[in-house]
Amino acid sequence: MQQEFLFKVLVIGDLGVGKTSIIKRYVHQIFSQHYRATIGVDFALKVLQWDNNTVIRLQLWDIAGQERYGNMTRVFYREAVGALVVFDVTRASTFDAVLKWKDDLDSKVTLNHGRPLPAVLLANKSDQLASLQPKLDSFCKENGFVDWFETSAKENTNIEEAARCLVEHILNNEESPVTERDPGSLILSGHTNSSKDHLSCSTCAK
Repeated sequence: MQQEFLFKVLVIGDLGVGKTSIIKRYVHQIFSQHYRATIGVDFALKVLQWDNNTVIRLQLWDIAGQERYGNMTRVFYREAVGALVVFDVTRASTFDAVLKWKDDLDSKVTLNHGRPLPAVLLANKSDQLASLQPKLDSFCKENGFVDWFETSAKENTNIEEAARCLVEHILNNEESPVTERDPGSLILSGHTNSSKDHLSCSTCAK
């Protein structure tokens, strides 16, 4: 019997870091230099045939960069199970804001067992700058990110890998729920995931 999961994933970060571009590339395989700034929140759906028995629907919430300064993020974050936190490698101020976004996230939503949402850090526009690996390896360990990737929406670099990494962490959390969900829910708990066909996060190329 095929199982279906519906996961709400947040895509957060400062204005202009490329959140919308990343989502458009991941969901529709398109890229444009000319996206208007997101107002409030936008949505996209990505359907993944995870393995022979599992379909995953990712509901991607594209949160406007200015929303961290308002009170609406608590509403937007509700029922999320993972997050992609994005900064622009060419603008230091957007990296400085990463921890503010992470703190905002952790203060407003947690998983059923009280742990923070798994968050993957995306160093976007990597086609414009050299590698940041030593710095970000330690930064992520110190600040509770499950992993990080240098991404480029323009060149389609590491976006699929980053999303797959996040989904693996979400599935791992689903396998050991503390509270049972309504059995009629589309979000099914207790799925045993075979990892042999899957790309391991720890081995993902940066």
